[in-house]
Amino acid sequence: MPAPDEGMTSATADADVPRRTEGLELLGRYQGAEYENPVFLARRGDGQMIQLSFLLFLVAQEIDGARNSETIAERVGQAFGKDVSADNIRHLVARKLHPLGVIAEPGAPTAVTADAPRNDLLLGLMGRHTLVPQAQVRTAARALAWLHRPTVTVLVLGAALAMDGWLFLVHGAIPALLDTLSRPLPLLTVFALIVASLVFHEFGHASACHHAGATPGRIGCGLYLIWPSLYTDVTDVYRATRAGRLRTDLGGVYFNVVFMLLLLAAYAGTGHPVFLAAIYLGHFEIFEQLMPTARLDGYYILTDVAGVPDLYGRIGPLLRGLLPRRVRSGRPAEPVPVLTRRARTTVTVWVLTLVPLMLADLGYGLWNLPRITSTALGALADQAHAATTAAGHEQLWSTLVALIDVVLLALPFVGTGWLLLRLLRATARKLRPTREPPLPARSLGTPVNQASPQAR
Repeated sequence: MPAPDEGMTSATADADVPRRTEGLELLGRYQGAEYENPVFLARRGDGQMIQLSFLLFLVAQEIDGARNSETIAERVGQAFGKDVSADNIRHLVARKLHPLGVIAEPGAPTAVTADAPRNDLLLGLMGRHTLVPQAQVRTAARALAWLHRPTVTVLVLGAALAMDGWLFLVHGAIPALLDTLSRPLPLLTVFALIVASLVFHEFGHASACHHAGATPGRIGCGLYLIWPSLYTDVTDVYRATRAGRLRTDLGGVYFNVVFMLLLLAAYAGTGHPVFLAAIYLGHFEIFEQLMPTARLDGYYILTDVAGVPDLYGRIGPLLRGLLPRRVRSGRPAEPVPVLTRRARTTVTVWVLTLVPLMLADLGYGLWNLPRITSTALGALADQAHAATTAAGHEQLWSTLVALIDVVLLALPFVGTGWLLLRLLRATARKLRPTREPPLPARSLGTPVNQASPQAR
């Protein structure tokens, strides 16, 4: 049995040998980021992406569970080009890497702890459930990746331009749409085709992610704001180049175009106007996706063009920076890393455009909330009665359409309550001391509100 002092010496030595948390993956430099200093990426075992400075990345890189602080300091100093002491390493491990969930507590299990910081987005997807597991998504992504080859992309976009010219300038889309909306069965068929296009949209993100050299995750469903949504987990695309991330952002809309061409082929073979109606409504789906306000495809496109991974996370610091110095005294400064001038300009324009729009939309909604609620509840009661009546008369299609309307009318009430609860939780977290949040997961999602038979 060792003497007490020998035991203490051994424990102290073990404590001076830091260990990474289980499953940590160091991905390298964040390509295309518009920061004044380089930013490096790591992915924890729980899938959360972490931003690290060059020095922190080097420290994490040299930690292997066997080297002590002295050895790590020597190796990091050589790579960093400046002297680094063992005390510097201990400070960085204790005050920087451990709070991020990158380094485990001395003597504790190496699993990522429950209190490790996670980016819980207020305006993100809620109540996520898997529809297609990662293994099946990866298989499908590999099979569809050829559609992202430059030659194929040019041919698809050229065919889409020809399709739109014929549909809107020669044939006309409105007659087919009106004919479809006037009958229950074609209406339900259009609804099914729009839902199918939303699913195909998600495989566009997954296959583009694979084409960019990253690994797509699962495809699932959740609640975005007040609408049910589909999403694809493409968080791994952070490791890709900026061009690869942009290709992934645009992959869903691109597959919407491919799906429209398939619908056009179906119309050419059958002559049924329901396919033209679905093509027409698909254009609204694309337009909605490209809006850079909500966390949809257009938002992520803008983040990658600007080189800033979380634009919403910059709203608070930017608005505080516009306040007079005496008003913002005592408030925390903008979190590091600091943006380049180009990125700050882009973010400023986006924030100064978005915030007034959001406030105006909120004010309009609150002003009309009583009337909207009364109308929605009345419509909900009417559709529930229609579904009951149709079921009593064994009218299958009318019953199904009415039930879909009941669900779509009820979801905003459920989503609003859930959003208010998350808002209260987010407000409570703001009252506690915080640190720079991790990178948000990239769940490129598609709200399915446009699939409603009454949406357009």
